[in-house]
Amino acid sequence: MIRELLSEQRTYLRYFFDHLDVEKTEEILEKLLSTRGTIVLTGVGKSGIIAQKLAMSLLSTGTKALYMPSTDALHGDLGMLNREDIFLFLTKSGNTEELIRLLPFVKNKQASTIAFVSNKEGKLYQLCDLAIELPTKRELCPFDLAPTTSTEVQLIYGHLLVVAMMIRKKFTRKDFARNHPAGSIGKQLCLKVEDLMRKGSELPFCYFGEKLFDLLCRLSEKKSGCLFITDKECRLLGVFTDGDLRRSMEQFGNGALEKKIEEVMTRSPRFVHKDLLARRALEKMEENARNPITVMPVVEEGKVIGMIRLHDILQAF
Repeated sequence: MIRELLSEQRTYLRYFFDHLDVEKTEEILEKLLSTRGTIVLTGVGKSGIIAQKLAMSLLSTGTKALYMPSTDALHGDLGMLNREDIFLFLTKSGNTEELIRLLPFVKNKQASTIAFVSNKEGKLYQLCDLAIELPTKRELCPFDLAPTTSTEVQLIYGHLLVVAMMIRKKFTRKDFARNHPAGSIGKQLCLKVEDLMRKGSELPFCYFGEKLFDLLCRLSEKKSGCLFITDKECRLLGVFTDGDLRRSMEQFGNGALEKKIEEVMTRSPRFVHKDLLARRALEKMEENARNPITVMPVVEEGKVIGMIRLHDILQAF
């Protein structure tokens, strides 16, 4: 049954893509981009839920937008509307009574009107300044009643316009970060290495001339899986990791423990700067699939000032 439903839905969505009026969509896009006011979205029932979601997506991607329930609009909220705004109706039938009753009052405020409908014969399609049919062959519901395919195409079409507006407005990652300071998205766009790095007494420092045998306890107690070899001014000279310990034991046997750290360390190690996004630090750690890094020194002006761990980044996200 599931396979059959998937096949049916694929057919219905393909029908939408094949029959959508692209030229009318471009006209609507230009209208939305040209407004100096707010894009107000409304709908009733399931279409209202889609309208609310699209309003939030527009707002978070740099476009002034809000969702206004039709009942609230008729009971005072239309007071915020003016001629620079666009009022956007989402409805399958185009004949939803609450929306038709609302339309004259929206026009009286001289706001532009746009309708997304699945029925070109509906009144809203005929009466709005701009309207487009979202082709819907049939609902996935076995009785062709419950809004399933029709709300799916509303969401797809709305997201198409949201992304098109992002591209045309040259909406950047920095813009996204300013609008999403919290949550997983915000953290990936805002959190820097400096926000997550460990510093001070947590850093696993050691110096030239120290024998590996004498450093094993430090390697263990710092619980970082590595040692940072520096000079007395904290300038980074090399890194020694758990992997280096294993390779040293394989190469020198027990004699590895008598080696000085500079003989077995990794020279010219990778490092990051404190202002780098934590997401980018994670990418640097994983860029070599054969030799991923779990800890990296944080360096400023050649000196080690901190340590960033893969585990800490993943935990933050």
